[in-house]
Amino acid sequence: MSNLKIRNGKNELSLKKSKSLVGLRTQTDKAAADAPFVQEELLQNLGGFNIVKLSKEEGKDIDQQLDEVRERQEVEVGTHVYYAEGSDKPLVATGELYITFAAGTEPAEQQIALEEFKLELVERRTPTRLIARVTAGSPNPLKVAHLLQQSSLVKVAEPDLDTLLDEYEYQDPADELVPQQWHLRNAGYIPGANYRLRQGADAKIFDAWRRLNGMGSDRINIAIIDNGFDLSHPDLRTKVFRPFDLWTQSSNMSQGDARFTHGTPCASVALAISNGRGIVGAAPNARFMPVNGTSFSNRATEQMFDYCVKNGADIISCSWGTTDPKFSLGPIKEAAIARAAREGRGGKGAIILFAAGNDDLDYLNFYAAHPDVIAVGATTSKDTHASYSNRGRELDICAPSNGDWPILAARASWDPGITWESGVYKYYRDGRDRGPHYKHFGGTSSSTPLVAGICALMLSANPDLTAREVKEILRSTADKIGSPSEYTNGRSLKYGYGRVNADRAVAEALRRKDRAAAPTVPAATVGAPSSGPAQPSAAAPAGGISSNGQGLFRFSVKAQLAQGWGVQVGVFGDYSNVLVQAEKLERMFRQPVIVRIMELNGRTVYKVAIGAFARFDEAKQLNERVKAELGISAFPADLSKV
Repeated sequence: MSNLKIRNGKNELSLKKSKSLVGLRTQTDKAAADAPFVQEELLQNLGGFNIVKLSKEEGKDIDQQLDEVRERQEVEVGTHVYYAEGSDKPLVATGELYITFAAGTEPAEQQIALEEFKLELVERRTPTRLIARVTAGSPNPLKVAHLLQQSSLVKVAEPDLDTLLDEYEYQDPADELVPQQWHLRNAGYIPGANYRLRQGADAKIFDAWRRLNGMGSDRINIAIIDNGFDLSHPDLRTKVFRPFDLWTQSSNMSQGDARFTHGTPCASVALAISNGRGIVGAAPNARFMPVNGTSFSNRATEQMFDYCVKNGADIISCSWGTTDPKFSLGPIKEAAIARAAREGRGGKGAIILFAAGNDDLDYLNFYAAHPDVIAVGATTSKDTHASYSNRGRELDICAPSNGDWPILAARASWDPGITWESGVYKYYRDGRDRGPHYKHFGGTSSSTPLVAGICALMLSANPDLTAREVKEILRSTADKIGSPSEYTNGRSLKYGYGRVNADRAVAEALRRKDRAAAPTVPAATVGAPSSGPAQPSAAAPAGGISSNGQGLFRFSVKAQLAQGWGVQVGVFGDYSNVLVQAEKLERMFRQPVIVRIMELNGRTVYKVAIGAFARFDEAKQLNERVKAELGISAFPADLSKV
């Protein structure tokens, strides 16, 4: 039975037996790797088995070798290892089967089916659904499942399988133009351009992604109210969610008018997808709600904001407005914005951002001056005030844009470019062609959606933040740039509360989430004596311990002898994660936490295990608790090898 097909969830797997690997479960504390018949141990725990390569014996195939190993006193169970067609990951059957009998099957009939294959009933879930386990007299569980599936009594017989899962860690986006997006991470230069920027004069987007271990949630909806959305753009087309056009009063978007292209680059700065090509936005996973058709009309203003709220917009970004005193906001427009800020997101409030304006004035765009709005100004790639960016006491935050080196953004396919320029210069200020899908962009029109994307990262970290809290966090975590003398009570007419810092904003969002979830927790003891379990501390720290490692910890560190058994729960590259995990593990399981510090590819990493037992079966029991209560792929580990 080297090849067979079995049911696995909604799929059918075609399995091929490994010619060199087997799974062993031993009855002694001695590690399987030390057995004389084992050439190499590959995995310590896969489905409860040690996956090993047996020592070669001339003239014997894997079936003969495994049969002989099964006869050895120290081996409790031996099983074949398989590979799914097209996969190089080893797979084993755990020994349990999930069986669904045909409707109307009597318990006595079900029992006959179990007895035929000498199966043991583990759990009955419904009259027709149960879990059974193979016994010493049973055939291979895969063969049992295969044969049961042929029975008219059985609807589904699915063996419980275990295989290696991919561990998804954050990786920087590989989109080809990302190195030129200095506003995300400013290295001090633009590749291919002989021009120096100021290193670090950016929004700290990469740092925020790393803190989140990803690029944000795909459940955050960013509405961009503007004109001229190219919904076929490769960085936008897969993200569109509930579009609306005020001019057509439908989801049919007005496209192709050369006078209207502004919405496309604005949207891309906030949320361009990471697809390995072109650029990325600050929140590449967020959904894109395009609302086309800006208007000064009271009716249209009410409609655009009401539409966003009713259709689930979390964030509303607006890179438009007016500074003409004849057209200041009246009470109807003010009320429409206030209603969205109050009633959006189920009462937590939609986060509304407006551009300060590009008029080099000492007052803001009237829409941006609304008290429920986040007013966004612009700074340059040298961390200076962009001279065009309007100033005023209502300014909340500033963010990187042009004024020194421009922003790279998406362009609509019908965008005519700068009318007085020719050739490549119509789209790229340095004359270097970056393809037909992009252009240089800037103004507070660009800085505003950049902050909108950062707000999406904050909500990814903590979806329960109110609109008011988001505004407070942006202000309190901003970097004070420029001269300190320009700030009064922490606020500047040119910079607001400073240049946005996405990483600090996300960190504060996480801190508030942790504080709300667990105002106090026991103190942490990292490491533990080898002689027995660590006792929980009676005192709790002031404040709490957050998921990003902030808080007050108490240490009681002792050397651990490299012997015995524990449960390995993970390998971490961030020391703050080690502290968080150590505190949680000790608090939940009342066992010592063991940490091994080691180097991996030139980087310091931390292996974390819990428990220090003399016998393997004790570690095995704790492992079952850890997996059940935490839902993680922990496994018993020899502490001499951790």
